[in-house]
Amino acid sequence: MTSVAARNGGGPGTLLYATSKGFVSTITKAWRRNSWRIASASAVAPGVIQTPFQECFTTPEQLEGFRKSIPMGFIGEPDDCSGAFLYLASDVMSCYVTGQIIDVNGGQLMP
Repeated sequence: MTSVAARNGGGPGTLLYATSKGFVSTITKAWRRNSWRIASASAVAPGVIQTPFQECFTTPEQLEGFRKSIPMGFIGEPDDCSGAFLYLASDVMSCYVTGQIIDVNGGQLMP
């Protein structure tokens, strides 16, 4: 699991978090290139999701700013990421998908 922070550097005070998620995104692709016969490797990159992390480290004003930057108009919930994980866990649905980062962020980042 990576994050939108891997691509945009994260918010104020999240230097180590963003850096660690950048590592996850990079190693996902590197593992895919170097271990292609062993297993598939993809990751999910949520955007702003209402979690205890946000409650501890994000002010209500920051959350409102994030919400305004999301084209779908709302902060995601953990269940909003479920479909991406189920898709990747399904051998039938994602049998030819590997080395991908699936963004789940309401349009906050559209690479």
